[in-house]
Parts: sequence; C-alpha cells; structure tokens
Amino acid sequence: MEFGRFRLGMRTLKTALAVMICILLFRLMDRSASSIAALAAVFSLRQDLTTSLSFGKSRILGNSLGGFLAIIYFLVKDFFSNDFLVELLFLPFLIIVLIVVSDGINNNSGIISAIATLLLIALSIPQGESLLYALSRVADTFIGTFVGIGLNFFFQPKPVEEKHEIDEDLAELEKKEQELEALKARVQAKIKENDSEK
Repeated sequence: MEFGRFRLGMRTLKTALAVMICILLFRLMDRSASSIAALAAVFSLRQDLTTSLSFGKSRILGNSLGGFLAIIYFLVKDFFSNDFLVELLFLPFLIIVLIVVSDGINNNSGIISAIATLLLIALSIPQGESLLYALSRVADTFIGTFVGIGLNFFFQPKPVEEKHEIDEDLAELEKKEQELEALKARVQAKIKENDSEK
C-alpha cells in the first residue's frame, strides 16, 4: 500500500507484529522486560525467509558470542564489586575481543548484533543481580531471533511485494557499486599522484 512517497509493506507489518508477539509472549511467560527480545526480533527480520535464515544464523552466532562475553563481563564486574572501572575499561576491551573473534570466524555480518547483545545485556544488569539474570537476558535474544525468523516462515512476501523489494535491493546495490567505483578512482588517482612525486 502506497501513499505518495510513503509505503506500508509486508516487512513493516511483520516488524510491528514481531514486537507485539515478543511483548505478548513475555507477558504470558511472566518474564521481565521484552526489550532485548523485541530488538533481536527486529534485527532478525529480513525481507524473506531465505535471507532471514541466513542472517538469523549469523545473528544466533553473534548472540551466543555477545551473550557469552556479557556473562564474562558480569562475573568480572561482580568479582570487583561492581567497580565503575570494569565498565569503563573492561567492556570496551570485550568489544575489541568480540570484533576480532567475529572477524576471525568469518561472522562479519553478525558483529553489530553481537555488540548490541553484549551492550544490552551488560548495561542492563542491575547491581546485585545474579548470574541467572544475565543468562535470562541471553535467552531473551534467542527468543526474539526465533520470533523474527518464525514470522518470515509463516508470512512469505507476495510476488508483487517480493519484486518491489528486489528492485529496492538492486537500486541499493547499484548505488553501492557507484560509490565503490568513485572510491576506486580516488585511490588510483592518489597512487598516480604518489608515483609522480617519487
């Protein structure tokens, strides 16, 4: 459905539905705030099931790594009696570890979600909470990821919607290719400039 330049598509509706399902699910399960699960669902929801599964795999790997590092952060912070320096120095160090490990295992598409998971969990743990609380927040990210993937399984885009999304993706790809060509031209000009100075 389009209103001039504004479009209400299936992905938009699925995103809102994913958030609604997370909120409802957490209420029915009597779990704490659904914010981490809702964000995970939004991150995992892509234009179709194939893309969601591919992205979901990297998201689950990222969630696992981010959650594991969040638990390490929780244990270190607890050991040092919730010292502010642990948050100030150790958390950024864990982000470096996360990026290096993600790159090393070729999960570059999961880096942002892994960092988001680490930060959401690490910075949302109230002082005095147990390790069980941190583990529960890790589980929240998995719940949200499965909600996002599940919605794409049950609500596959119609051919017209799919064609529109493919056209949008192709337009974005063409734009990126033009940016890449311009960057290549600047690099080649800089190389020629450096060679002429020698």
